[in-house]
Amino acid sequence: MAVALALVLLTASASLPILVRPYPSAIVRLAYEIEGRGIVYSWGGGHASDPGPSKGTCLGYQGRIRPCPAARTRGLDCSGFTRWVYAMAHGVDVLGPGTTDDHVRRMHRVKKPVPGDLIFFGKITKKTVKTHHVGIYLGHGRMMNAPETGASVRVDDIRRIKDFAGFYRY
Repeated sequence: MAVALALVLLTASASLPILVRPYPSAIVRLAYEIEGRGIVYSWGGGHASDPGPSKGTCLGYQGRIRPCPAARTRGLDCSGFTRWVYAMAHGVDVLGPGTTDDHVRRMHRVKKPVPGDLIFFGKITKKTVKTHHVGIYLGHGRMMNAPETGASVRVDDIRRIKDFAGFYRY
């Protein structure tokens, strides 16, 4: 009788979703799907109340293209891109609408990155966080990122940006 009950429970529970953290490969797959959409960079894009492409802002813009195109461009900046990918992978907006500084504070540093971890650039110490860029680590020295005004989400070598601050995992 106990064996029959165990089989019934096992069969019934097999169709229920299991709540687990997303595999890094899901994060990487989603990043590549977004790259395939050709979404353009927009300073402040991706920081509306819900993750995903949005019009940006010219507040704080220091890009090369003048006048600032962000307020009329629907797209993503680097942290808006990572926010959207992580929200889709986790099923909830785990990073929130903040900046790279806000996002790194929600994560923990790792010494051995795996594809799907975030890579931050800037300066991070025990007392201060001053980052300026983030991407999704793909492995083999490459990252997916929204790099700059005039570009689309793309794959870059992580050495393209000089001030590596560390790899972080949610």
